[in-house]
Amino acid sequence: MKYSTSPTPSLNNYPRSTSPLPAPANYQPTTASAAVKRYKYIRRLFKFNQMDFEFAAWQMVYLFVSPQKVFRNFNYRKHTKSQFARDDPAFLVLLSVWLFLSSICLGLAMTLTAGKVALFVLFVVFVDFIGAGVVVSTLLWYVSNKYLRRDQDGPDVEWGYAFDVHINAFFPPLSLLHFFQIVLFENVLFRETFLSCLVANSFWLASIIYYLYITFLGYSNYGKLVDSDLPMLQNARVFLLPLPVLVLSYLATLAMGWNLSEMLMHFYKMRVLQ
Repeated sequence: MKYSTSPTPSLNNYPRSTSPLPAPANYQPTTASAAVKRYKYIRRLFKFNQMDFEFAAWQMVYLFVSPQKVFRNFNYRKHTKSQFARDDPAFLVLLSVWLFLSSICLGLAMTLTAGKVALFVLFVVFVDFIGAGVVVSTLLWYVSNKYLRRDQDGPDVEWGYAFDVHINAFFPPLSLLHFFQIVLFENVLFRETFLSCLVANSFWLASIIYYLYITFLGYSNYGKLVDSDLPMLQNARVFLLPLPVLVLSYLATLAMGWNLSEMLMHFYKMRVLQ
């Protein structure tokens, strides 16, 4: 019987996700331009059989309970697919469906007619979500590249990643303000009482804290390797600076009796009833 003289393969010869490696060696070089990646992403929007909806749903759950795990996956994607931004639009599709359904619930809670509900949904999807999302993502993308990069000559933040951070941070506020507070506390929200104001404004406080914290996680972990190497961006704590002002504003609205959810309802009604 002949025995092979080739060396026995060892698990140590294979890269592990937890092994410390120098920063340049951990990232695959970006081989596709932003236009090519955008084209592939948009093309996959019409191929539902290629989308991983189960994983997208997992991300949605963990954005509430442990958002750090969601952003850890973005760094894994850089090692394997040469980009931080999502290449699978499943999350965007599920978020759009959830936005559509929750907006219908909110429109019905405002006692709008069927036609006005449809107009309200169009406003929410194309103005509040897509329009505002593009503006906010572009602003944060510019600020992070201009002021937060450790090495101005190194890799920059992908715009697609900035948009992913925004829609990640957008999902918990959307759920809290458009769905959960309406379903759970509709009978409490719109009464001229302190309890009504407290419940409504507490939902707003929690929503904005979620948005700021998830945005902070997204940019503070950008480019961060598995073994706690330095991320590509610095001073990402600036995204948490509004928190003290936010808490003071929350207390001020309670003191003045401003029900933020009721004010939002009036704004929505004015927009669709004009």
